[in-house]
Amino acid sequence: MWHLSILQHFRQLLRPQRRLAIFEACLIGLVSALGAVLLKSGVGWLGAWRVQTSLLLPAWFVLPGIGLTCGLLAGWLVERVAPETSGSGIPQVKAVLANVPIALDLRVALVKLVGGILALGSGLALGREGPTVQLSAALASQLSRWFPTSPDHRRQLIAAGAGAGLAAAFNTPIAGVLFVVEELLQDFSGFTLGTAILASFIGAVVSRVLGGRSLDLNLALTASKTNFFVQDIPFYLVLGILAGLLGALFNRGIIGSLTVYRRSLRFGLPARVGLAGLVSGMIVAMLPLAFRDNTGLREILITGEASWSIAAIAFISQFILTLVAYGSGVPGGLFAPALTLGAALGYLVGIGEHSLLLPLGIQSGLPITFALAGMGAFFTAVARVPITGIIIVFEMTTDFNLVLPLMIGSVTSYLVAEKLVPGSLYDKLLEWNGITLQKESPTEGIITKLTAKDVMQQQVETLDAEMPLDEAMQAFARSHHRGFPVVEDSKLVGIVTQSDLLKIRDRNLANDICLKEIMTPVPMTVTPIHTLGNVLYLLDRYQISRLPVVDGRKLIGIITRGDIIRAEADHLNGNNGTPGVRPQPSYVVYQTRSPSTGSGRLLVPVANPETAGILLLMAAAIARDRHYEIDCVQVMLIPRHSSPSETEVRTAKSRRLLRQAEVLAKKWKIPLHTQIRVTHDVAQAILETIKEQHIDLILMGWKGNTSTPGRIFGSVVDTVIRQATCEVVLVKLGKPPQSPVPTPQSPIPTPQFNRWLVPMAGGPNSPLAIKLLPALITLGNNPQIRLTQVFNPSELKPDMSISEQAIRHLMRRRKISSTVVALPVQADSVAEGVINLVKTEGYDVVVLGASREGLLQQAIQGNIPEAIASGVESTVILVRGAINK
Repeated sequence: MWHLSILQHFRQLLRPQRRLAIFEACLIGLVSALGAVLLKSGVGWLGAWRVQTSLLLPAWFVLPGIGLTCGLLAGWLVERVAPETSGSGIPQVKAVLANVPIALDLRVALVKLVGGILALGSGLALGREGPTVQLSAALASQLSRWFPTSPDHRRQLIAAGAGAGLAAAFNTPIAGVLFVVEELLQDFSGFTLGTAILASFIGAVVSRVLGGRSLDLNLALTASKTNFFVQDIPFYLVLGILAGLLGALFNRGIIGSLTVYRRSLRFGLPARVGLAGLVSGMIVAMLPLAFRDNTGLREILITGEASWSIAAIAFISQFILTLVAYGSGVPGGLFAPALTLGAALGYLVGIGEHSLLLPLGIQSGLPITFALAGMGAFFTAVARVPITGIIIVFEMTTDFNLVLPLMIGSVTSYLVAEKLVPGSLYDKLLEWNGITLQKESPTEGIITKLTAKDVMQQQVETLDAEMPLDEAMQAFARSHHRGFPVVEDSKLVGIVTQSDLLKIRDRNLANDICLKEIMTPVPMTVTPIHTLGNVLYLLDRYQISRLPVVDGRKLIGIITRGDIIRAEADHLNGNNGTPGVRPQPSYVVYQTRSPSTGSGRLLVPVANPETAGILLLMAAAIARDRHYEIDCVQVMLIPRHSSPSETEVRTAKSRRLLRQAEVLAKKWKIPLHTQIRVTHDVAQAILETIKEQHIDLILMGWKGNTSTPGRIFGSVVDTVIRQATCEVVLVKLGKPPQSPVPTPQSPIPTPQFNRWLVPMAGGPNSPLAIKLLPALITLGNNPQIRLTQVFNPSELKPDMSISEQAIRHLMRRRKISSTVVALPVQADSVAEGVINLVKTEGYDVVVLGASREGLLQQAIQGNIPEAIASGVESTVILVRGAINK
């Protein structure tokens, strides 16, 4: 049966959409190779001129001068034209593939090409492989715009371009494919592999031909110079451990270098890159001649021509020079430096083994073998792609003696480095720039995983091809649909819309003509296996509202934008049932109304009698301050097989809880509306209440943890946070001092919130937290407020302007007579700093409305607020602003 499977796969490749993808993959491989050859030739020409000039004129003058001049030019070009080209380029490509809006087009490709030539040709100790990957991916992205394709295919073609760039840079097509599936897309589907293989193969072939090399493999470099013995295994383990340790240190050094340049040296990008070129030129001028050519230095190490002292100097100097260069923001990559460092480290371990075993008369491996194995091991420790690290060195040498040494060294270094500094360096570089990649966003998961068959409407209203025109008009008059599929013998033959009927009316044609004479034949369709991403692409591209779903020519369903939106909403609500099936609306079984005299509405869902009282006090304080009315809702959950409107429920307990709210509202003279809703879904009932009652703010309680997998605060709270358009205030009640015994005059125990902590970071929610304070601090007795900002220990002078501005705002409020101070705190992370502060100084309440993004949007991604709320015993109030409707 295997030959039938191959035949089916071949037929899939020959479909029109697949044929276009194959053509695009071949074209991407070609242009990627051209870009790689141009970059290689440009860097080689400028580098050769630089080395030659340093031999004719004093090196101490030439090398720093060229580094400074070219660095200034490269930095100016990047800063003014395409800031996205700063650095390696691989993190940017990875972010684009994760749907982060970063530019990747022809402009980026051209700036990366010219900037890379200037920077790398001037002698900065970085590689052209990272820039080649971004250059090729940018060219692929531009081609995908010139030849429009679906979003899924566009991502795969960009990744194929990146793989082709790596293949062309190293002449390693297999490594290019593996890098795509191991690091960039982490996708082993047939389409991804197919396009990546085609593009990488063509990129490597064209690069070999244009680069002056034949298609014959060049084995002269290491032929018959490598070996491997069983007694070498412990030393390869040592090599792997050292590579892991030093690779982890190297990654930390990269991040530290960026921090030093950006925070301590407050220059523009041209000045930083120029300074890096100047310093690098001065250091290289003091080193032996071999260090003026980075590629030549690596070849000296892997051919065994270097002494141990040269290898040691090479490792130390390249380590320092790479940190000096990369931190400046120069357009250069880390692959080549990692390979050179690995070669030097491996060479040193090989010399060490030879020195230990030779006096004992034991045969040992050659230092060359260790140098090549070290390249793979150090590369793996830096990039965290062990399979790519093994294959890339093997493809460059085609030496089977290296397979086991590479596997031992690379796997060991990967395990050690991952233990010390977990995670990809490229992810950390993106995080340093404020970009956090999610493995799968809620919407992306459903868009890429669900198919048309999962979401489509199976009951489709159709019209027969032989139907007279007047009957068709009657069908449109009876239905709310604006278009119908037209079938003949259960097979889709066309589609007719209201626009078609209007055209017929304008032409005054007879009503006795058949529908097939006016329909649109061969309509756009999708198959049951099309993903929702492809469906959305077709709907947007052709500006239509629905697509028939066909199996062959048989109509089996129809899919609209509304079906996709409902499926996304079900996914966000945690409804793992049948996509597209919505629970029945909630049903109001009890309600009371007060005069609507307020300027806004505040909603309080009450459920737990132990916490409802304090939540109501907080709601009353906010409502009185803002002149709001309070809506108090109790939600009763029933099984899904029962109808909310037909199920009998007992409301005695719920009404007792609502009476507590009525007593408080009467005491504080606040309009109060109450209701009890019966529902299948608590979150849906709350969202319906928000919409129906035009709620401006919702105040909810949270128990402080959740056992629901994949949720931050729990299914109900997470859904409300994502979808509620009003302001959201989430309260995790701690254990504040309170009056222990309720009295008839005070039926609700009054908490004594006296010490308040408000972390500030200047985000859009900071003003919301400050606006809440005047109302909430009335729940305390002589409250004290501290505004704080968390700073990294490396920052010398914290900027407290945000907190000082907040204090001025509070002081302008006449009701504020409390003590308000603004003091910074130093910590490695915001969560750690706030938690330690609460524990050491005993704050009663923490109000979190300070983040660079919407605070609770960050919390949904599993970030700072949830960590703080779970890490302290005090009351924590989380604030999220209203979403534009």
